[in-house]
Amino acid sequence: MPDLIIIDTGCANLASVQYALERLGYRPQTSADPAAIRAAGKLVLPGVGSAAAAMHNLAARGLIEPVRAARQPLLGICLGMQLLTRHSAEGNTATLGLIPGETTALPARGLPLPHTGWNTVRHDAQHPLFDSIAQDSHFYYVHGYAVLPGAHTIATSDYGVPFSAAIARDNYYGVQFHPERSGKSGARLLQNFMENL
Repeated sequence: MPDLIIIDTGCANLASVQYALERLGYRPQTSADPAAIRAAGKLVLPGVGSAAAAMHNLAARGLIEPVRAARQPLLGICLGMQLLTRHSAEGNTATLGLIPGETTALPARGLPLPHTGWNTVRHDAQHPLFDSIAQDSHFYYVHGYAVLPGAHTIATSDYGVPFSAAIARDNYYGVQFHPERSGKSGARLLQNFMENL
């Protein structure tokens, strides 16, 4: 079983991610230690709140370089996914630049913001992150910013406009929804990350 580190960004509900992984039989450790992050077999980058605060915390903890240099599979969740892109409109913040794309504000389109609750996901049926997950499965969201669909999008949802539910490039993967709050489908996605990538 690979060593799994949940990166402590200082702006995430780390416990819910940890419990979800523990329920699947894994033993994640939460850490902000650059050496532990470099040595881990797999990494999870969760986040809630603002991109600017998260980038500030990563810089203050000396974690930007270890995340950018990671060669092991890394899964960004919610804000953690947005941090993988080049730039966030939230606070006009430069982010990690690991997956091409921009994080933009969701347009209102007459719908309440932030987008909160369950929504269906259409995914690339061949991608191992979504192995054995049915098309149009429901996942749980809480977000007001999103990455519009692009070359690295592997799943989409729609909330007034289509947006990326999941993105991937090389060893970096990101999901806009919260798999730890998404029932059986979310649990399966976390298991796929641990076992298929």
